Amino acid sequence: MGEMEVPEAALWGASTQRAVLNFPVSGEGLDPALIHAYGLIKWAAARANRALGVVPGELVDLIETAAAEVFEGKLDEHFVVDVFQTGSGTSTNMNANEVIANRCSQLAGEPVGSKRPVHPNDHVNQSQSSNDTFPTAMHLAVAMLLQADLVPALEKARDSLAAKAREFHEVLKIGRTHLMDATPVRLGQEFGGYARQLDLAVVRANKALAALAELPLGGTAVGTGLNCPPGFAEHAIGFLSEKTGIPFVEAENRFEAQAARDAIVEASGQLRTIATSLFKIANDIRWLGSGPRCGLGEIALPATQPGSSIMPGKVNPVMSEAVMQVCAQVIGNDTAVAWGGANGNLELNVMMPMMVQNTLRSIRLLSRVLDVFRERCLDGITANEDRCAELIEWSMAMVTTLAPRIGYELAAEIAKEAVAEGKTVRQICEARAVLPPDELDKWLDPAGMV
Repeated sequence: MGEMEVPEAALWGASTQRAVLNFPVSGEGLDPALIHAYGLIKWAAARANRALGVVPGELVDLIETAAAEVFEGKLDEHFVVDVFQTGSGTSTNMNANEVIANRCSQLAGEPVGSKRPVHPNDHVNQSQSSNDTFPTAMHLAVAMLLQADLVPALEKARDSLAAKAREFHEVLKIGRTHLMDATPVRLGQEFGGYARQLDLAVVRANKALAALAELPLGGTAVGTGLNCPPGFAEHAIGFLSEKTGIPFVEAENRFEAQAARDAIVEASGQLRTIATSLFKIANDIRWLGSGPRCGLGEIALPATQPGSSIMPGKVNPVMSEAVMQVCAQVIGNDTAVAWGGANGNLELNVMMPMMVQNTLRSIRLLSRVLDVFRERCLDGITANEDRCAELIEWSMAMVTTLAPRIGYELAAEIAKEAVAEGKTVRQICEARAVLPPDELDKWLDPAGMV
């Protein structure tokens, strides 16, 4: 395609530079996790090519050194292709090939751009194609980030909520369904429900990780493995598993593994479910802490910053609001991922860079917001026990335990009268003498209802 000028300090080459010029779309490069995964794949491929006698050992030594630097994040500045590029990720694969080859030239004392002694296609890309390495990098990057960031963040937040469930066990409060008074619960039971949601979120994150175990590496262009020696995938994937601690395996069917991106769609769907759970928890906590005087006010949230530029002393549930915005974004990201997965054609999906970017962004957002939510909100929540007791006594739902004793119709009449006269159920029952005092106390005891 003719000559192409590349910045003198760059380790990328002409193919990457063309992509930079072709795709000035978002100004956003691919997530570093994807780039680091690419370095690991090139490292694994070099080792496999040495074992199979495809690439000379002295060149493999250079490739391994350079690829390890990519994996370790030492060459991130040289990965310059926009997210919105060729849908197969070919531009990023060539970016990796050129950076590693040029770094090998530096290590060997040869000029950058000389393709000596290592060639980006003939050596770095040997036994591979963009069409099997990019989806492999997607699985690697997402799985590693799930394992390193999201699962630990979920576990820590779950443990915080479980600790609050124990702390609040003796605090009785009114339950609510449809945002209306219901029968009493323990505040600890509510928080125990939230802890269980995150316990299941950990399970879902691990399911997402498991869905990514099959790798298409070795399928090259369309899944047939053209130009890939037998045994390559086994050697390379074994090394990937060893370095990550994740039990990756060869895809059972490479045509499925390259043509479809269902595993990424599944993983993103699990993130959507986790976001849904977290939204519910954060929103409930916002409601429970509303007030402090004219809302529910059953819990007190840590004050993190002034809440108004005009109302002195106002403090808002900003940490919950941050969580809810992240969750909305993750749900939106998942919609894009699902749409991308559905639009694969024949032997290749051509929306892969967008899909992996959104999935990795969802993991990073959830992981970070979970940590700040735990540190700046969950761990500092306290119970307003007097307020909880007051609302229980005022609730018309307290009449529920009397219904089997005095009948549903009379119980409903008492509830309506309590509301109409601004009195408690207990006061109306005492005035009407519907039950002996000791029996009334027994059945209107909130602790007996939970």
